Amino acid sequence: MTSINGMQYHELNLEGVNIRAAVRAGTGDGLPLLLFNGIGASIELLLPFIESLPEREIIAFDAPGTGKSSAPSGLWRPRHYAKLADSLLERLGYSEVHALGVSWGGGIAQQFARDYPARCRRLILAATSAGNLMIPGKPSVLLRMSNPLRYLGPQYMERMAPKIYGGSLRTNKLLAREHARQMRPPSIKGYYYQLLAILGWSSLPWLHKLKQPTLVLAGDDDPIVPLINARILAARIPDARLRVVDCGHLFLLTRAGVLAPEIEEFLSGN
Repeated sequence: MTSINGMQYHELNLEGVNIRAAVRAGTGDGLPLLLFNGIGASIELLLPFIESLPEREIIAFDAPGTGKSSAPSGLWRPRHYAKLADSLLERLGYSEVHALGVSWGGGIAQQFARDYPARCRRLILAATSAGNLMIPGKPSVLLRMSNPLRYLGPQYMERMAPKIYGGSLRTNKLLAREHARQMRPPSIKGYYYQLLAILGWSSLPWLHKLKQPTLVLAGDDDPIVPLINARILAARIPDARLRVVDCGHLFLLTRAGVLAPEIEEFLSGN
């Protein structure tokens, strides 16, 4: 275990995969928040959001094939990633958490909440959808998302960020540059395994069975996951509410300071 800037990093072998996980202690006493990151994204990309919640203990991990986690030997489905999260909590000694999933990770968070309801007390779904039955974004954007090029070249990322992510990144080049600087390239194998994992998968048939109070967050200028998908999630999950953010796909980072108090209030059960 190593400690860097208040984050305790763990190297663990779980479900046959070497996983890098991180825990950041909070100043409060509420349940920890487990983060499920976007496709190809490492822990580092969520640091601005993590830092915006100083009171909340945070658990994060690099999904197999991203960051410093090794890729699985074969194709995983969402249930395998959810099982990995369960094994991670077991190894780290947590019996119950809140869960937050962003983009691709939002699908895994839904699967986790369904498969391990006793583990997950509250659920936050950010910039995500019900999976294969989603209302798709612009074809040109989805084509760019279908490959990991944006992770492999910072200059390419800076150039593509406004078109891919929308919102603040359309006009703020410094935000795009900082986002590109934080990126750690995933393995090609790991990225395509994540992409293939959700092909044919949808939570729509069982969203009505989720018991967790759920906060659905969505950007009003999201080229990847149009707002209508968040409205579908909020309508299908029995105890859910929708918060529309004046930004694009990366609002969790660009609007972290604004959203953090609302998220903390939701997690505290108020």
